[in-house]
Amino acid sequence: MATEQLPLSDRINNVSPSATLAVDSKAKAMKAAGIDVVVFGAGEPNFPTPEPIVEVAAAAVVNPANYKYTPTAGLPELREAVAKKVLRDSGFEVTPEQVVVTNGGKQAVYESFQLLLNDGDEVIVPTPYWTSYTEMVKLAGGKPVTVFAGADVNFEPNIADIEAARTEHTKAIVVTTPNNPTGAVWSEKTIRDIANWALEHNIWVISDEIYEHLTYDGVHTSYIGAVVPEIREQLIMLNGVAKTYAMPGWRVGWMVAPERVAKAASKLQGHMTSNVNNIAQRAATAAVGGPLDAVADMRDAFDVRRRAIVDSLNEIDGVYCPMPKGAFYAFPDISGLLNRPIGPNKQTFTTSADLAAALLEEGHVAAVPGEAFGAPGYLRFSYAVADDQITEGMRRFKEWAEA
Repeated sequence: MATEQLPLSDRINNVSPSATLAVDSKAKAMKAAGIDVVVFGAGEPNFPTPEPIVEVAAAAVVNPANYKYTPTAGLPELREAVAKKVLRDSGFEVTPEQVVVTNGGKQAVYESFQLLLNDGDEVIVPTPYWTSYTEMVKLAGGKPVTVFAGADVNFEPNIADIEAARTEHTKAIVVTTPNNPTGAVWSEKTIRDIANWALEHNIWVISDEIYEHLTYDGVHTSYIGAVVPEIREQLIMLNGVAKTYAMPGWRVGWMVAPERVAKAASKLQGHMTSNVNNIAQRAATAAVGGPLDAVADMRDAFDVRRRAIVDSLNEIDGVYCPMPKGAFYAFPDISGLLNRPIGPNKQTFTTSADLAAALLEEGHVAAVPGEAFGAPGYLRFSYAVADDQITEGMRRFKEWAEA
């Protein structure tokens, strides 16, 4: 048997690649080939990391103390800063011993499922969902169970549908508010209902709070650990510096969990990565412990872009986009563009994936198809891009769709 024919594991073969990264990679390849593409793919703020944070990192580079291994669970200073941040933002106390620093928020998500799931355990994933949740559940031997809520209900799940999805194998539920990909901010009632339901049925809650500070129109994030304090013993909170502080490339995230879970996560991480890069941890300590002024400035800029992109999307015949209240994504229903001739070649598309591919190839606009998020018939546009790119990208989309 030739080497290239040797089989890989069923585990990895059962996992789909990241659709958001795939779209971003293809768009960047087209740009490298000289094609002018407007990219609404990856959720990556187009702002630089605030200068005071960068200055701390620059000083850390020349400090030999950062050249050594440090505690697997994170620098004590950063764990302390995260604990104080939880009190400041979420409104309740946690200890540094409950904090585990990870290589980006993705590692915190991955480890959560590895810690909780046995083969065959089920995780309820409200849908539309961030593309990696379901794949990470599979990698832990679990089964993702989706519960869909569409644009007609502002992408907010209801507890009746969640309960209908519960079985004797249900081990956990994922909560994501503000939400990726929809930008929805779930109400306090929904958060309370989920917490009480999880308590009643002894189900873990995994709360992804990475977009917590990106909310608009007077709407605020409801923290499940604050809304229902009793849930904290079966709650894992996930977060990081990527979105709030424009630090996606620094790769620093964390989980906050009951201490026994945090110890288990540190044990797992000890066999995976050991400590996170020390320079990045020093920068993250400055970010988390510092003021939120730069965050407010970025949020104001996102707000302008949010209104511009949603207004433009709703001007396209066959597209409906509710106004998102959080994060930096617009998630329009484009089912009105399907199953009828559109585009310069008057093609008929039956799926949003096919339409997104043609929009990229012909219209030179990159968006992620809803199939990546368990929501066929939608597209995700990240408006964490420059204002002029939003104007040009929406002009191209409209011109292409209505040609």
